[in-house]
Amino acid sequence: MGPMFSVIFAFVTAFIVTYFAIPSIINIAEKKNLFDVPNQRSSHTRKTPSLGGIGIFAGAIFSIVFWTPFQAFGSLQFILCGFIILFLVGAKDDVLPMDPYKKMIAQFLAAAIIVFKTEVRISSLYGLFGVTAPMPEWLVIPISIFTVLVIINAFNLIDGIDGLAGSLGVIICGTLGCWFFVAGNWDLATVAFATVGAIVAFLRYNFSPAKIFMGDTGSLMIGLASAVLVLSFIELNSKLPVGTPYKLNDVPVVGIGIMIIPLFDTLRVFITRIIRGNSPFKADRRHIHHLLIDYGFSHMKATGILVSVNVFFITIVLGLQDVLDIHLLLLLVILIATGLTYFLHKANLEKKQQRDNDKPA
Repeated sequence: MGPMFSVIFAFVTAFIVTYFAIPSIINIAEKKNLFDVPNQRSSHTRKTPSLGGIGIFAGAIFSIVFWTPFQAFGSLQFILCGFIILFLVGAKDDVLPMDPYKKMIAQFLAAAIIVFKTEVRISSLYGLFGVTAPMPEWLVIPISIFTVLVIINAFNLIDGIDGLAGSLGVIICGTLGCWFFVAGNWDLATVAFATVGAIVAFLRYNFSPAKIFMGDTGSLMIGLASAVLVLSFIELNSKLPVGTPYKLNDVPVVGIGIMIIPLFDTLRVFITRIIRGNSPFKADRRHIHHLLIDYGFSHMKATGILVSVNVFFITIVLGLQDVLDIHLLLLLVILIATGLTYFLHKANLEKKQQRDNDKPA
């Protein structure tokens, strides 16, 4: 069987395993009373099982192990170790909430294993901030681990409304998977499309009204998969000979553009919390999906808007990566993202003021 068919079958296998696993997980969660109970920050009003990530993990990992030849992809064992660590921590946290610092230690361990034992790392900035030369190892390791941690937590934080984290995972992993497929890197394409297949099956049960949430188990896994894929994409693209049809310019900014909604929202929320004198890790309702819900959009409309915006940014960075200088492209991405968020925030304030004015005296 050719590698192209392996990628297709990886998607189908992951989809089938997750699709048939989720109803059993919902049934067990209901019998054992394992629910996510709404609080003042929640965008939901009823108790819902939050163990969907177990189904995503089962489908993706089974498919990856089944369809990826280990002899051709030796570093896969270490990537799987990272997935398993986050699965165990996520499942524990979804059943009995853990101390955030313990979760961070587990994430650090998973990221460190992958960065130290595989080629998933950032060895240069590839023109960003004028840095084109390879960085020394003592700098590569911490920057790579930090980047993986940021991406994992960006997905963890964006998982706030029905369908959002899953849909963004499909767009991001699917986009990167298509590049690996075209570039002939079948192993990473298999990882990407196995993850996409599992998420698509999960979304069948996560669109409003959601029968199940992915929980930390799902968001941590999708975040780690996205981190592995985007760092591999940046590194492998840089090693391609000049003139290769699928070699991209401005590749660090292309990577940022592909992941713009989770990354920008996390950065924006952390900055605004610090400016207000709060801990950047203190939960609130300042995420972009909260703004859309508070404005009056339904979960599905808010998810549709954010996914469309992410696709818009992917189109921009892919369309302009060989036209604009890397710093101009980065500036354009930041300005558009900031502008869109500013107008949404302004519209929210105006609507809130209008509601206050309409209240009877």
